[in-house]
Amino acid sequence: MTDQTRMTLARLHAKVDSGTPITWLTCYDYPTAVMQDAAGVDMILVGDSLGMTMLGFESTLPVTMDDMVRHTAAVRRGAPNAWLIGDMPYMSYQPSVETAIRNAGRLMAETGCDAVKLEGGREMADRVEGIAKAGIPVMGHLGLTPQSAGALGGFKVQGRAAAQAKRILEDARILEDAGAFSIILELVPDRLARLVTERSRGAIIMGLGSGPDVHGQLLIYHDAFGLYPRFRPRMARVFADAGAVIREGLAAYVAAVTDRTFPQPENWFGMEDGEYDELVGLLGEAAGRGEGRG
Repeated sequence: MTDQTRMTLARLHAKVDSGTPITWLTCYDYPTAVMQDAAGVDMILVGDSLGMTMLGFESTLPVTMDDMVRHTAAVRRGAPNAWLIGDMPYMSYQPSVETAIRNAGRLMAETGCDAVKLEGGREMADRVEGIAKAGIPVMGHLGLTPQSAGALGGFKVQGRAAAQAKRILEDARILEDAGAFSIILELVPDRLARLVTERSRGAIIMGLGSGPDVHGQLLIYHDAFGLYPRFRPRMARVFADAGAVIREGLAAYVAAVTDRTFPQPENWFGMEDGEYDELVGLLGEAAGRGEGRG
């Protein structure tokens, strides 16, 4: 257990100023949020990755605003202290600035989150600016942006070529100037991430698979704890294989029920002999009355 003081943006900046890395995990449900909050995780992201980790889709694209509101509100109830960021799902901000502001406001108002996140660089700068001017803290997302992974050539590192790396550097500055309080760099080379961090004029730069020279690290919870069955990405470190423990427990449950070693007396509730005898009598009397009808 750790100090349960509510995280604030000022405290996040204080960690950056002191050189202390910020901890950040995804989360999608109440019981996991309780554990992450108790562990002292600084930031929690309710990512649209829930479409894959929780809903079983092949991508994040089918996730809706209703999905994000439901899951983000659940996480807020379980994690009252972490700085909570709600992801804006596909087509909740792309159509227009007005659409982006409306949906960002809904996410904040209906869930109690502290900030929102959206994907894209200079092409989304006006959305970032509009949301920020509406008084909503907004985070940018550069590098691999899953909602547009098809256009990027799939789920792979972005910015290895000098021209693309320069564009990411420029996009980071554009998003910061537009009002982004933070930017997540997903799957960009470590030296590029270091350059973005060094050139930041106040935005908090977070990394996912982008090396150590950022202000903090994000991991997908299901990757970090062995809970996603389809694949294990290279950038993830498994800190505890909870998936293996759960699978073993499930097998043990099936075996125990099958061979009748579960339940045991300590797993059920009894009834006083006198009350049971009275019940049997009542049932017999009722049965007798029933037989006399007709």
